[in-house]
Amino acid sequence: MTDNHSWPALSPLATGLAARCPRCGKGRLLEKVLDVRARCDVCGLDLSNHDSGDGPAVFVILFLGAVVVGLAIALEVAFAPPMWIHAAVWIPLISGLSIVLLRLFKGVLIALHYRNLRHEYGDGC
Repeated sequence: MTDNHSWPALSPLATGLAARCPRCGKGRLLEKVLDVRARCDVCGLDLSNHDSGDGPAVFVILFLGAVVVGLAIALEVAFAPPMWIHAAVWIPLISGLSIVLLRLFKGVLIALHYRNLRHEYGDGC
């Protein structure tokens, strides 16, 4: 394996938001839309054990739910549109923002997981 002192300490926020490998910061973390890669293409870090679980979904539900409910109430009070307008506005907005936010939160939580538990993945402490 690689010498554990050869990898600089990277910001979990920066690598997570960029969806990059938490060890080298260069390899891609995700493939397709939300799947974690099995291994980093650059440094070879085994990413299969890094699981964010339901954490990203919980953060997205709470954050996006609060924002969308507030905006939906504001739209209703200001314009009182018919229900189909609400459906036409909120369904695509919620769907798109959910995917984007899930990618961001998943990357950050996996990077934090790596930083705090790297000793369990052969990178030492």
